[in-house]
Amino acid sequence: MDSDERLLHFKGFNFERSTVDIDILENLEDFDIRDDDVFIITYPKSGTIWTQQILSLIYFETHRKQTENVETADLVPSLEYNIRKVDFTKRPSPRVFCSHLPYYLVPNGLKNKKAKIVYIYRNPKDVITSYFHFSNFVAVLEGCENMDMFIHKFLDGKVAGSLWFDHVKGWYEHRHKFNILFVSYEEMKKDLKSAVQKLCNFLGKELSDDDVDAVVRQATFKNMKSDSRANLSNILKKEVGTKSDGHFMRKGTIGDWKNHFTVAQSERFDMIFQRKMKDIPLKFIWDINEE
Repeated sequence: MDSDERLLHFKGFNFERSTVDIDILENLEDFDIRDDDVFIITYPKSGTIWTQQILSLIYFETHRKQTENVETADLVPSLEYNIRKVDFTKRPSPRVFCSHLPYYLVPNGLKNKKAKIVYIYRNPKDVITSYFHFSNFVAVLEGCENMDMFIHKFLDGKVAGSLWFDHVKGWYEHRHKFNILFVSYEEMKKDLKSAVQKLCNFLGKELSDDDVDAVVRQATFKNMKSDSRANLSNILKKEVGTKSDGHFMRKGTIGDWKNHFTVAQSERFDMIFQRKMKDIPLKFIWDINEE
């Protein structure tokens, strides 16, 4: 199966064909939004699962106190990749979703600025690196023999999620239409506690210092990697399929791209990035030591 057959092209955007919920896609515009809904929106491989865990811990006390054994993906389901065909209309409020949708495909109800959006963005060289490994791990995605091939595919937007530049720029340039907070993957990585407090402030959630500490502790990469409820490994292996015995949560570091990009690849990407993102003031951190 070639890459085009694995992708579903819908209104100018690429979805992974075999796991996307077509019924939801076709009715997205009229999807009923509640005032207290929260959406995590990301480009793929930008910290989606991590943010799902963080918001699960913020919103659901039983998850935070570990008194209920529920998968994070069930507490914060994907809107368009609704693998388990959940009836979202029957979910109690507050509902928290995650999504890779571009700004122009989200439900119209999000534009009344009552429901909240947390947009997580990550430096694109690490996105590419993570996506390259992910596509070679998950059965439904087309793998690439080498990084050079994947970079070309990524820059052509021939992946689920389409073109990274369009996704980030689209959301940023249309931010005034939504009640939205932009948070970078790197700022969460460098100071998770401050990021959790920032998220709580935006979401209007007042947690005690002990509860904030509990969120931070359970949302570290190490703890999530060892918690099958939080790392999606069960869902991937049982319901999506994998090509190997690898792990969904691979490294979660900043700057891993340096271990995979050649100097020429890095310089070429920098030129494209500077041209396409010159008018976008979002701060990008390319290495853990970079301020």
